[in-house]
Amino acid sequence: MSESEINPAPYIDHAILNPTAVPEQIDQACHESDRYGFASVCVYPCYVKRAADQLNKTRVLVSTVIGFPSGASTPSTKLYEAQEAVENGAQELDVVLNLGLIKAGNADALLAEIAPICEITKVPIKAILEMNLLTTDEQVLAAEVCLDAGVMFLKTSTGWAGGATIEQVKLLKSVGRGRVGIKASGGIRTLAQAIALIEAGATRLGTSRSVEIMAEFKDI
Repeated sequence: MSESEINPAPYIDHAILNPTAVPEQIDQACHESDRYGFASVCVYPCYVKRAADQLNKTRVLVSTVIGFPSGASTPSTKLYEAQEAVENGAQELDVVLNLGLIKAGNADALLAEIAPICEITKVPIKAILEMNLLTTDEQVLAAEVCLDAGVMFLKTSTGWAGGATIEQVKLLKSVGRGRVGIKASGGIRTLAQAIALIEAGATRLGTSRSVEIMAEFKDI
C-alpha cells in the first residue's frame, strides 16, 4: 500500500507521557484523540479519571502505563496500580515487564508477575518488552511468557531506551503468530515511519507526534 491508502489514526495510541504535562494538556490530548479518531489516549495513572471523564461519550479508549518506565516495581505494586487504574476508567494497560527477570531467564517469576494482571483486571494488557535492552533470545523468552500469561498485545518499548524498529515488529509478529496485537512505540515521528511499521505488522502505534503525523496524512 502507499502512504495515501493507509489512514494511521485507528492504529494510534496518542501518548501524553511527559512527566511535566499539566491537566489542560490532558484535556487537549483527549480532544485531539476524539477529533482524529485515534484508538486511544495514553496518559499517566494520575490522569486516567480525568481522561475517562473527557472521553466517556466517544469511541476513544483510555489507556495508561503500569510500572513505567523501568518495570522494576514489585509484582504486588504493579497489580495494585493496574487495579486502581481500571477502577478509575482505564480500558487498556501498557505494563512494563521486569527486565531483570528477563535478563536472568526467570520465566516463572515473569509469568507470576504479568499473569495476575491479565486475569484480575480483565482488560487488554500490552506487555512492554523494552526490546532495545534485550538480546534476541531474551526478547523471544519474554514474548512467549507474555503469550502464556494472556496479554493482548506485545509492545516494543517505552520509548525511554530507544525507538521501535521494523525488525522488532517482525520478530514479535513471528512469535505472536497472529494470536496477539503488536504495538510499536518509541521514536515514531513521521507518517513514513508509521506506515512502514504498520506494513511490517504493527497493529498499534504509540507516539506523542500523532497530530503531526495526521497533518502529513491530510496533506497527501
